[in-house]
Amino acid sequence: MKLSNVLHRTFTFLVLIAGFAASAQEFNMTVQVNAQNIAQPDRTIFRTLENSLQEFINNTKWTDREVADEERIDGALIFVVSNFDNNRFQGNFQLSVSRPVYNSTYTSTIFNYKDNDISFEYIENAPLFYNANQFESNLNSLITFYVYTILGIHADTFELKGGQQFHEQAQDIVNLAQSSRNIGWNPGDGNGRVSRYRLNSDLLSDTFKEYREVMYDYHLNGLDQFALNAKETKQNLQTYILKFEAMNQRRPNSLLQRTFFDAKSDEIKDIYSDGPTVNIAELKESLQKLAPNQNTKWRAIKV
Repeated sequence: MKLSNVLHRTFTFLVLIAGFAASAQEFNMTVQVNAQNIAQPDRTIFRTLENSLQEFINNTKWTDREVADEERIDGALIFVVSNFDNNRFQGNFQLSVSRPVYNSTYTSTIFNYKDNDISFEYIENAPLFYNANQFESNLNSLITFYVYTILGIHADTFELKGGQQFHEQAQDIVNLAQSSRNIGWNPGDGNGRVSRYRLNSDLLSDTFKEYREVMYDYHLNGLDQFALNAKETKQNLQTYILKFEAMNQRRPNSLLQRTFFDAKSDEIKDIYSDGPTVNIAELKESLQKLAPNQNTKWRAIKV
């Protein structure tokens, strides 16, 4: 189905029954533990881990906000296990998170990210919990780091730098986890380019300020206005995306730039392949420089 057609549909939020207090947790996350390449006769621990992670993320109250069911953040976490030995897991996390677009039935991917440096010890049925004041385990830190990073990115799409508090909480988790010597928490990990430390540091750095500015404008002032005026919105979205040119000049092909286009490349292609025609020659040329790894998609857009 074409994106513009979906975006023009009426999106009706659920209405809470009068007098009913909203008290749901923040997440509606599906968790999958993929251990198909592990030769382990007893698969119970993988199912237990999967259930434990999903319950931990979805049943924990992560903020002091009251959240209605329809406001919960939808997403998926896939843990692909590459090695398992004596309760020690290694593999990668694949995360995908979306948020609804106003006045439509469409949901937009805001975070599509892969972490290849996942390792932790998990004892079956051991409780998972968040302690803001000390490092408990690498698994706890991994989950809580991504929870607060996602909360921050999600909030940034509704208010300019609206996720600052959550990114700072994620920073606290990074700082505590550095003492554990697990990979991904320190400045030099991932060759200094791809790590949880780098992701969080860049989100909080003015060097990459355009990422959070674009996330706000692209969603609240862009997609959320699509149903009102598709042509004007398509023109405005170009302006927002082109902001990355300044960031790319300072730090070419940065982690946050790649993170944005990993989440948005299909969507951008669909937006400019359908609906009211606008001049996108400048945008298309810029996209080929900003995200050359997505050039197959950019070439599919007809100027």
